[in-house]
Amino acid sequence: MYIYLTSGTAEFMEQVKNKYPNEHMMLIHGDGNSVLIHETEGKSVFATPRKFEVLDAVNELEDHGFFVFNNIPVTEEGRPVFEHRFLNRARAIEDEPGFVAFRLLRPINGDTYIVMTQWHGPHSFEAWKNSQAYKTAHAERTEPTGVQQQNIFSAASYVSTYSVAPKEEDEA
Repeated sequence: MYIYLTSGTAEFMEQVKNKYPNEHMMLIHGDGNSVLIHETEGKSVFATPRKFEVLDAVNELEDHGFFVFNNIPVTEEGRPVFEHRFLNRARAIEDEPGFVAFRLLRPINGDTYIVMTQWHGPHSFEAWKNSQAYKTAHAERTEPTGVQQQNIFSAASYVSTYSVAPKEEDEA
């Protein structure tokens, strides 16, 4: 499975989405831009998308709610370590109230993975961030004695948030 992302104005992204009614696409809106997500087994219809391989998926993406993209730049040498950690995660997020879906996205070109989560709304995501399950999931990992901790990150991670409805239509 692959996810392709393209961004632009809300109006243009809506036109692209409407042009391909048989493709599984979702239009989400953030600060200053809109993003069209195309999830497919095949090739994208986008001219110049950001391309990702889906390494892990929980539930179907739904056409509502709040999306959080945790963008994590990883060194070439660190990719196997990063992927191992995520593929062997506790999966505590899946039991959180308001959780909808999860995708771990490996970049096809580039070094920035995306950990994509979908929530019923921003309040659900905030509740997760304040939960014990979040603290457990994000606890410092200790390496076995004698093993040097490897820095697998090529830059600081950053979070982008989006809603299916444009800002003026958002609920709390």
